[in-house]
Amino acid sequence: MFTCLRHNVVAAAIAFTAAGAVFAQTYPVKALRMVVPFAPGGGTDVIARYLAAGMSESMNRQVVVDNRGGANGIIGTEIVARAPADGYTLLFVSSPHSVNPGLYPKLPYDTLRDFAPVSMVATSPYILVVHPSLPVRNVKELIALAKTRPDQITYGSGGSGSSAHLAAELFNQMAGVKLREIPYKGAGPALMAVLSGESAVVFGNALTVKPHIQSGRLRALGIASAKRSASAPEMPTIAEGGVPDYRADAVLGLLAPARTPRAIVETLNAEVHKTMRQPAAVDAMRGMGVDIALSTPEEFGRLIESEMQRWGKVIRALNLKVQ
Repeated sequence: MFTCLRHNVVAAAIAFTAAGAVFAQTYPVKALRMVVPFAPGGGTDVIARYLAAGMSESMNRQVVVDNRGGANGIIGTEIVARAPADGYTLLFVSSPHSVNPGLYPKLPYDTLRDFAPVSMVATSPYILVVHPSLPVRNVKELIALAKTRPDQITYGSGGSGSSAHLAAELFNQMAGVKLREIPYKGAGPALMAVLSGESAVVFGNALTVKPHIQSGRLRALGIASAKRSASAPEMPTIAEGGVPDYRADAVLGLLAPARTPRAIVETLNAEVHKTMRQPAAVDAMRGMGVDIALSTPEEFGRLIESEMQRWGKVIRALNLKVQ
């Protein structure tokens, strides 16, 4: 009896694998939906739309971007977690996907178990910028000044638990200083506050702060990536500037619902790589201050898990919780 049962299980597994392979050979037969869990126009949305356009052309099927913003990305993410695992509903994520498990005690999905990683797409490092009136020109000078003025130099954030908030508090921890947070209703108002001189410091997304650095309205002190960015090789990292091992960059990538057939995941992975390796894509991303970073599904899955652990440690140290 047990021999028969074992044979049945093996046969079922073979049939399932074969069915997935056949499905992948004909996939896709209709348009795909790429959910971006943020409002249109932001950095994540811009990169997602570039990827979707390239995949549409390569796959000869429309990849439609569907913005479902709200609750720091949770609303759109839940939609994909509950979608059929057939490869036609995808999720384009950035750093909040790994941060939210530490911030929200009860998410309506499991960040690891409910999704199948497809590929990393890019990293968008934050840049530490200051208003030109602040008398510092590099990270070491900012640290030295902050130590003489604890809790007096202000930084703008997009609110509690936002990327700019976490990046700044990680800087406080690792540099041994105390910059004081002024929370705003989003990254845009936080950036405007530093441009006007209302706040002195902000950790801004490269895509949004680069034009103001070039115009002289902001002074860049360092980039928050592990190594210098190909889009701004002249800019030192914050780690080089005096905070060893500091890193705070947005990781962007593509997910599918859990249990999406492996053959389809591999097809999507290949399409992401094909699109983002085009010379035009490299030039476009570099112009936006974004570095292309591709991976296998397994590598992206491990990165999500390690980012959850890293930011979770910062969140616990700050005792942050969002209800």
